[in-house]
Amino acid sequence: MRFMYRVALMAAMVTLLTSLPVLASETDDRIESSAKESYVFKTFLKGDDVQVQSKDGAVTLTGVVAEESRRGLAQETVAGLPGVKSVDNKLLVKGASPTPTSDAWIGEKVRATLLFHRNVSASATKVQVNQGVVTLSGVASSKAQKELTAEYAKDVDGVTDVKNEMTVAEAPKKPDQKTMGEKMDDVGESIDDASITGQVKMSLLFHRATSSQSTKVETKAGVVTLYGKAKNAAEKDLVTKLVNDINGVKGVTNLMVIG
Repeated sequence: MRFMYRVALMAAMVTLLTSLPVLASETDDRIESSAKESYVFKTFLKGDDVQVQSKDGAVTLTGVVAEESRRGLAQETVAGLPGVKSVDNKLLVKGASPTPTSDAWIGEKVRATLLFHRNVSASATKVQVNQGVVTLSGVASSKAQKELTAEYAKDVDGVTDVKNEMTVAEAPKKPDQKTMGEKMDDVGESIDDASITGQVKMSLLFHRATSSQSTKVETKAGVVTLYGKAKNAAEKDLVTKLVNDINGVKGVTNLMVIG
């Protein structure tokens, strides 16, 4: 009887051990395909050469991206995928990487910030930077959008001042037209949680009044939950406001503690 029990136990162990590589392989395949099909990869990174390789949940990113901000965005998005244990970011930036305090890097952060937020239009906004001073030009759909664009730009780390030269569209919105925010709400239905998390983390990283390092971000079905510490109530409220306007976000639960 004991012999038969041992044989059965050994058979079960062999079955378990042989099935583990198959399960790991399926998880790795899912991670790689989910990354490529994510909103971030299909929109913000569609023109870049980003290769995703996963082995037992350890992901390696290789290839070339056009900007430094895209390098970070790719990493944060992949890190938010189910099953990912770690991310080794070996992505290279095309050309010379901007220095942390350069006008090029400040402009890149401002443009990326406008891309992440649905109630402003990055495509209709031109950003120029000279010695930390950001000049915004282009067309805003409303006075509120013009002011919000300047507000987002003003809080980007490294910006010393903002000159808002945007014009407001005079033509009234037709009944069947939708604002940028409304369009993004429609698109938000198909934005995956990992892409939302990636955008949130990068947005908090770029804004000087928020701390991405002390903020943990989790997204489920479009609802973002925030953990960590805020320096004061104003910072906590600002984080909630910023995250609420990120592409695809349907709700925010801010569990950050003050202190």
